Amino acid sequence: MRNKQKQEILGILNTLRAAHEKVKAAADRGSIQEVHDILAECQQNAVAAGTGIEQSEGEGHTAVSSLEEYCETAFSIYEALEAGSCSPNKAYKVLNKQLIKVENIVKNDIPVKKEAVFFPYKASMWDSLESVYLALKADPKYDAYCVPIPYYDLNTDRSFKEMHYEGNQYPKDIEVVDWQTYDFEERMPDEIYIHNGYDDCNLVTSVHPRFYSRNLKKYTDKLVYIPYFVLGEIEPDNQAAIESMKHFIWIPGVIYADKVIVQSEKMKQIYVNEYLKAAKANGLAGEHLDRKYLEQKFSGAGSPKLERVQRIRKEDLDIPQDWQKIIKKPDGTDKKVIFYNTSVGALLDCGDKMLDKMERAFVVFKEHKDDVALLWRPHPLIPPTIRAMRPQLWAEYSSIVERYKQEGWGIYDDSTDIDRAVVLSDAYYGDGSSVVQLCRKRGMPVMIQNVNV
Repeated sequence: MRNKQKQEILGILNTLRAAHEKVKAAADRGSIQEVHDILAECQQNAVAAGTGIEQSEGEGHTAVSSLEEYCETAFSIYEALEAGSCSPNKAYKVLNKQLIKVENIVKNDIPVKKEAVFFPYKASMWDSLESVYLALKADPKYDAYCVPIPYYDLNTDRSFKEMHYEGNQYPKDIEVVDWQTYDFEERMPDEIYIHNGYDDCNLVTSVHPRFYSRNLKKYTDKLVYIPYFVLGEIEPDNQAAIESMKHFIWIPGVIYADKVIVQSEKMKQIYVNEYLKAAKANGLAGEHLDRKYLEQKFSGAGSPKLERVQRIRKEDLDIPQDWQKIIKKPDGTDKKVIFYNTSVGALLDCGDKMLDKMERAFVVFKEHKDDVALLWRPHPLIPPTIRAMRPQLWAEYSSIVERYKQEGWGIYDDSTDIDRAVVLSDAYYGDGSSVVQLCRKRGMPVMIQNVNV
């Protein structure tokens, strides 16, 4: 039972206790009709409390049985008072004794559970929340729900275009709840977890406005933001490196969150320091400028992405048959698998030069396809980003993708499971991104591509 529900039940029982005083006073005055009306209302309240307990704890709970006994006691007391066979004082004591029994059961035998809901948007980014979800799902003190939410591609004027919903693309062991049936405004979950903190500040995509962090904040005691990415580690005094990533810190999800969980203690200190600077610059006050509070708001507990990629074993992977044909040599042994990653940022920054670089890379890997299997996994946001921000690149980029897929000498991975690609691969080549940190965590050699080479 949620704590809010339990407090509501106890509030009803307190109302009954106050009503017993009124029963005694009315009986002392000889007003039997008033006694009847008060006890009838007591029975109605007891039934309401019992219904609430039954909905939460199931049928047959001892608290429900005790409330039924209370209703029978209330009726017996009315009959006894009407017949004059019971004094008002005794009636008061009998009713309170039965009520105390109910109160003790509710307080001691109904455990309080917290409700935690996770609102991921892209299935490929679920790994940034999964380990936290699984931990709470296994915790008897929690009811945890995974509720994937829709998101939209944006037009150049930032109006909504196509809506996407990926609730059917999550791992089989994750129980998914339909976002249209989970009414968080009514349920008021104790904790809400998100991995997209941009609200309406992104130029390419947007989650449904109902799930903007500033709105979610109104309906929970604890809004938790966990970034969907992992950055290269930076020393807290390396201001030059910090300048290139501090834009991740001043976004709505970070500002409105009660807790922000980042990848390390060093990154936590960077978040605290840069958040303080940004809060001052933007005229915020109170807790936003309180370093002691911010030290609690930000946690360096680590990214769930790193936890997930470490626990997956290669032998447990479900590898598609068409991938197997590319990975296996004629003698049945495995080729070396190279994870080739192309990022959104590289295409935005380098444009046609990046497309040329990709073409040259494919020529080299195709020449060595008998010994090396290339697994190309472009960032999933490349299509909507390029269409929205670099439309002149879209035709050539999509042509490269189709040609690569049709030739069939390499793997094209557009699935939601990035960890499968990481665990399957022997080395990484491509753009700098959070994927690099996952590969390094697995002990893989990494080479960052240079568009000018």
